[in-house]
Amino acid sequence: MFYLDKDKVKPHVCEGELDEELLESINDWRGRYEELERKARDPRLKRFYAAGIASAETPIRDVPLLSLDFETTGLDPARHGIVSVGCMPMTLSRINHSVAKFWVTKPRRALLDSSVVIHGITHTQIENAPDFNDIVDELLEEMAGRVMVVHYRGIERAFFHEALKNRLGEGIEFPVIDTMELEARLHRYQSRSIWRRFRGVRPVSIRLADSRKRYNLPWYRPHDAVIDALSAAELLQAQIAHHYSPETPIHDLWV
Repeated sequence: MFYLDKDKVKPHVCEGELDEELLESINDWRGRYEELERKARDPRLKRFYAAGIASAETPIRDVPLLSLDFETTGLDPARHGIVSVGCMPMTLSRINHSVAKFWVTKPRRALLDSSVVIHGITHTQIENAPDFNDIVDELLEEMAGRVMVVHYRGIERAFFHEALKNRLGEGIEFPVIDTMELEARLHRYQSRSIWRRFRGVRPVSIRLADSRKRYNLPWYRPHDAVIDALSAAELLQAQIAHHYSPETPIHDLWV
């Protein structure tokens, strides 16, 4: 057994919602981007897809990456909104802290007191903050041509899709390297051992902080979008160093 810090139970997918199972079946994201560029109506999305993406066989060492984190008012993209975005360009060998970007945005759904306790962004801070639509141009420029690194794709990919669908009438698709999923792969077989369960071995946590601890990475204060982006970036580097190789093709890592 292993446990998540977010509910991964996938609801029935209605028309217009992001179908994670469909995205996980895509291997040729380069071809998918070409198809999406033809279909996209918004010029910003057309430019994003036109920038392309690495081919599936590209070694991870040669892939430009962007570590991305959203803080939100809750966990359901249909009912909650984005309150902050942090992103940090990186490669397997370098994390570019100096050019990290951070935005606070005003969600169209109410900011819950319970979420303020988690991410620390208050009603006062978002009162004069821009709408998510106002940062889309700059965010898509940061993302263009890069593969996203996230810790739990059910937040960043799903919330981004929903935010654009509500504002532009069309969502977004992109591949991600999900560091939570990579940890789940490592512990899944071990977790299912009946003998381990019989002996009362505790489940393995694949939360970001707990995953980092297994690699002797330092503790950072969670739920700050830029810090969490850095945390995921460092975790990916450690995962590749311990369990994969710089030559690992990107199709073995992305979903």
